[in-house]
Amino acid sequence: MRCPFCGHTDTQVKDSRPTEDHAAIRRRRFCPACGARFTTFERVQLRELTVVKKTGKRAPFDRDKLVRSIQIAMRKRPVDPERVERMVTSIVRRLESMGEAEIPSDVIGQMVMESLANLDQVAYVRFASVYKNFREAKDFEEFVEEISHDGDD
Repeated sequence: MRCPFCGHTDTQVKDSRPTEDHAAIRRRRFCPACGARFTTFERVQLRELTVVKKTGKRAPFDRDKLVRSIQIAMRKRPVDPERVERMVTSIVRRLESMGEAEIPSDVIGQMVMESLANLDQVAYVRFASVYKNFREAKDFEEFVEEISHDGDD
């Protein structure tokens, strides 16, 4: 594993343990060249996924990009990061088990929306504002009103 600080290619694993949900292995690493310490995660990847964007463009699925977009929606929310990690792992597993190598971006967006709706309503609205491309305050109002009525059922 290459050191992210100095680029040295021969780092040493000092400690390995499974994550809480046993979906990954957390490895603490040490670089003998610069002395830096860092953490890596090893996950099982069932298949290579390709995201098909609305424009038709294709891009490799990037778990880290999914995590970043969810973290932006979750910023300053009182939700345990471990719950967010479990949510991301669940979404990725669902995508991998769909049996398709190419996944439309709106399918991923819908999965994230469903998961956030169950996890944190504010993060759900934040994510929706980007995903649904809200342009004005009334777009927020209509969306919040819509989800408020859905909760009344």
